[in-house]
Amino acid sequence: MAAYRTVFREGLFSGRTIVVTGGGSGIGRCTAHELAALGAHVVLLGRKPERLLAVAAEIASDIDSTAVSWHACDIRDEAAVQATITAIVAARGLIHGLVNNAGGQFPAPLMAISQKGFETVVRTNLVGGFLVAREVYTQTMSARGGAIVNIVADMWRSMPGMGHSGAARAGMVNFTQTAAVEWGSSGVRVNAVAPGWIASSGLDHYEGAAKAMIPRLRAAVPLGRLGTESECSAAICFLLSEAAAFISGTTLRVDGAAPNAGLLWPIEAHDNAPAYDGFHRASLPEVLR
Repeated sequence: MAAYRTVFREGLFSGRTIVVTGGGSGIGRCTAHELAALGAHVVLLGRKPERLLAVAAEIASDIDSTAVSWHACDIRDEAAVQATITAIVAARGLIHGLVNNAGGQFPAPLMAISQKGFETVVRTNLVGGFLVAREVYTQTMSARGGAIVNIVADMWRSMPGMGHSGAARAGMVNFTQTAAVEWGSSGVRVNAVAPGWIASSGLDHYEGAAKAMIPRLRAAVPLGRLGTESECSAAICFLLSEAAAFISGTTLRVDGAAPNAGLLWPIEAHDNAPAYDGFHRASLPEVLR
């Protein structure tokens, strides 16, 4: 009798090229490591070459130098995105998967956000993701299929203090749904992952009141803790894999049920929900130490 063929096996993504934007830090860095460990050739994209070089060196040391390459690219620049995807296709032949992870925002109430500030965050978190996905689709996936995972955020009950990012992330959820319909006939699946409060390096970028609030976030999460980068990368890898072959147009939340918590049900402090922390190079953000 044949054994059960589990999808999560060594070499799961062998022979596949997967692009990870924002691959120089945080969830993107962790996901790049996991994809490479599962056999993929990972192409790191980001604005800062030094960060990409550092992650590429990690993967080369931990796995193999042939498992990774990188390109510096500002995803908000349409011509740069087109040229970068063209270069990747020329070097690799096909792009089998895309993790649209690059993003960024700054804390501010709506009344304090300038037009330039609002547009900058929308260009990074929505327009840039669209440009990369469109080019990957038109230059390679439209002919051979593939899988795209867009990274959004926990904005289900609004996003006070980061309204520019909430608007952009909500737009990316709708883009995910629309692309899943328009590109489905090409064999392309498009999904999203929405991380909640994750213990990632990005937390150390905040200052003032936003920074002071971070250590208290766990009190608003029914699972009683923040998530890990590994828990996000595992969800991303699942959606990229053949196990998710009939999943498209959906958003998978990785948030410990925080958006489901209401004022009428108290959240008890506890340590009963152990984390999955599979990333051997992970480090706790300074703000949580």
